Amino acid sequence: MQDGAEVIKQGALGVENEKITYVGTIPSEQEQAQYDEVIDCRGKAIMPGLVNTHGHAAMTLLRGYADDLPLKTWLEEHMWPMEAKFTNVQVHAGTALAAVEMIRSGTTCFLDMYDHMDMVGQVVAESGLRARLTRGVIGLCSEEVQNQKFDEAVRFATEWNGQAEGRITTMLAPHAPYTCPPNYIQRFVEKAAELKLPLHTHMSETAKEVAQNVQDYGVRPVEHLRRLGFFELPALVAHAVHLTDEEIEILAQYDVKVAHNPGSNLKLGSGIAPIPKMLKKGIRPGLATDGAASNNNLDLLEEIQLAALIHKGINQDPEAVPALTALKMGTSYGAESLFLDQEIGTLAVGKKADFITLDLTGAHMQPLHDVVSHIVYSASREDVVDMYVNGVPLMVNRELLTLDEEKIRHEANRAFQALLQ
Repeated sequence: MQDGAEVIKQGALGVENEKITYVGTIPSEQEQAQYDEVIDCRGKAIMPGLVNTHGHAAMTLLRGYADDLPLKTWLEEHMWPMEAKFTNVQVHAGTALAAVEMIRSGTTCFLDMYDHMDMVGQVVAESGLRARLTRGVIGLCSEEVQNQKFDEAVRFATEWNGQAEGRITTMLAPHAPYTCPPNYIQRFVEKAAELKLPLHTHMSETAKEVAQNVQDYGVRPVEHLRRLGFFELPALVAHAVHLTDEEIEILAQYDVKVAHNPGSNLKLGSGIAPIPKMLKKGIRPGLATDGAASNNNLDLLEEIQLAALIHKGINQDPEAVPALTALKMGTSYGAESLFLDQEIGTLAVGKKADFITLDLTGAHMQPLHDVVSHIVYSASREDVVDMYVNGVPLMVNRELLTLDEEKIRHEANRAFQALLQ
């Protein structure tokens, strides 16, 4: 599949020195002889790797720890107290567990916004995955602690940008308008401009959050961030559930990227983002799982299917988000959301060789009338067979090549038990 749009039957992909060198029909035997290795992918779809545009990888350790609660209660009474106990050990173990899950389910690139981010960088380097990393900063603390967090976020963004053979790029991320004072957010905006880095934040996830912003600052979050200069720079906002038509216009005007988290928003009862309205205004949302504590998995194929289905239902419109659009949200639109679309997101000559293969031979994939339809509505993470990032195999025939899954599962459980002591 090229571009998430054109389906090439009897197709082939050429890779050399980390990049795609050929996309088209299967070359002749004479042409194939020029390659060092030829891999038979009959019965499989070759497609761009999935891109997860917002998450907190280490929260795999809190999967199922507190379910069926509103966001404020879930965060303040359960998540934040447990996360306060996290050390490098928990973050490394939880992120490694997430890496296993992402590789097995086809995610080649992910955004991570968390603490102890050096550990996340280590896991990305070890696993072979691609990532856009940022130290998320909550500003509900003393000025001294704010300064410490700010300095740490800047240090991480500076030191890790371009690391792991270029697979790691960084951002700056004040957590949210309701967790960071306005002047604190402005500091991040100014530093991002200085370092020429994109910005990321949570925004308008719940109706209560929006109402709180109006009470505290007199305006809704979109106008609040606009006034702080947040949208003057390349910016990605997570959730964007509660938006007015005027706010959608503003996001489109400033080319603000959106990370749509359908599974997490449904589970937390936050609502459903107005994705069809965004699409009509030219916004191209990426897809995201959020953390595994509010999802409770990192399966982006599931998010693609949810994005295609829920908007049809609530809008009573079967054309609200077509299958192809949903698939692009998980691939090319996701790459755009992370400002990485010049390198990944589509299968095109000159781009990085980040791709996966899906098994098309299962009973649930037959008859193979429409491969895009089947990937969106029928496929599951169990159908992911192979994964390559930068042309390097991370999984072949469902066997992980860069990570020791058994050891990682054991260490993750041990790290969680340490939190309970």
